[in-house]
Amino acid sequence: MLKRVFMAPDPGRVRLRFAARAVLGIGLAVVVCGLAGHSLAGAVTGGLAALLALFTVTDATVRGQALTTALLPAVGLPVLTAAAWLHDHPVARDLTFLAVVGAGVYARRWGPRGHSLGVFAFMTFFVAQFLHATTDRLPELHAAVLLSVLTAAAVRFGLWCYERRLPPAPVPAAPAGTGLARATTRQAVQAVAGAGFALVVGQFVSGQRWYWAVGATWWIFVNTASRGETLVRGFRRVLGTVIGIGLGLLVALPLHGAPAPTAVLVAVCVFGIFYTAAVSYTWMMLWVTLLAELLYGLLGVLEPGLLALRLAETGVGAVGAVLAVLFVLPITTHSVTDAWIQRALRCVHACTAEAAARLAGVPGADPAGRVAELEHLLGRVRLSVAPLVHPLSPVPARKRRARRVLALLDDCAREIRGLVAVAADPEASHDSRLTTACRRVETVVEALTDGRDLPVADRPHAEEPALAHLHGLERALAELAAPLRTPTGSPLVGA
Repeated sequence: MLKRVFMAPDPGRVRLRFAARAVLGIGLAVVVCGLAGHSLAGAVTGGLAALLALFTVTDATVRGQALTTALLPAVGLPVLTAAAWLHDHPVARDLTFLAVVGAGVYARRWGPRGHSLGVFAFMTFFVAQFLHATTDRLPELHAAVLLSVLTAAAVRFGLWCYERRLPPAPVPAAPAGTGLARATTRQAVQAVAGAGFALVVGQFVSGQRWYWAVGATWWIFVNTASRGETLVRGFRRVLGTVIGIGLGLLVALPLHGAPAPTAVLVAVCVFGIFYTAAVSYTWMMLWVTLLAELLYGLLGVLEPGLLALRLAETGVGAVGAVLAVLFVLPITTHSVTDAWIQRALRCVHACTAEAAARLAGVPGADPAGRVAELEHLLGRVRLSVAPLVHPLSPVPARKRRARRVLALLDDCAREIRGLVAVAADPEASHDSRLTTACRRVETVVEALTDGRDLPVADRPHAEEPALAHLHGLERALAELAAPLRTPTGSPLVGA
């Protein structure tokens, strides 16, 4: 886990810039709220709004990111108002909270923008419970949200918009389907069921901090697509919370809410959340937990019993998520993994065709965009296969096969990157054998996606770089046939 965080590649220092900009944007938002005369509660609300504006908005283009950021208050302020109005009406409050949970997950069907707005709506309701917001505080909280989102936007799109120099991030289309066949619909039902369990049991554990359990359930469902992914994410959330609580006992508790050192540590936590989010959910949850402890220290309510209560509520939320994905419209790991692997294989063929066309001198042929899409798809494959390669996976045979599949897909990606690098060379010339090799790659991909086996073909050594990469790609694809299916023809991960 340490190696994954501190030795993970960071091309172009994107993660570093992402985290540094977050510290700057959130820090300025809190300062602006302070200069506007807002209370500590207003500053906390503003800081959270800025954090979400910088963290959750992931549209492919800068223009799309700006539009989504502008829409955040339009979603968050009505939810904040509803939470404050329902503060003294527990039944209506709880039902509304569950409705926000369901709507927030269902909104993922509209891609990154729907996801961002859904998360912002949920967290706005959540922070109202965290601060025990009532209607008399609404003007200040509304102003804090607006000022902070505006400040974060000024930093992101004006002061430090490094995305303008990056190619647009690939955003593969969401899997098709209607009604309960659509994954986002099934996940919305699961999330409401899991959050309902967490809400009820969480209130038995604590009538004051029950929302922690609902929050745990919600965040376990974020960025997961199958029951296996959800189970692994639940485990990592609990592990990160346990480590974060231990660190809080050593760091946050002795501070007693002292403003200066707490502010420094809050900045460190913000940096840690943004820097580790892409590589380790456990580490991200460690920083989130420590950040929450520091905020409670500022509010003057941090004590060892509160930390124990947070762990208990997190456990309740994790159990709610597990029960929901196991028994409510379950989405199998196999169905999700198979879909992402097939999409990655088709993208491999598209990359090959684009590179061959570039070598042939076809105007407008550019495989660079396809390569970025392939990297994104392989990331999704790794996420979906994570339950099978997890150290606690109970089926060693499937673990070995899953690792073999990942290794061969990485081989494919390496050959594709080499092929694209050759195609980008203006001195590269077209070889007629490339067309034949591309057709063989297409044949292998069709066989794999149709469920047919292919023997591994031995190809003569090719000195021409592009042809050598195509032969290597063909071999890797052909070898994928065996680990993708057992000897009896069953899929990689089973039902």
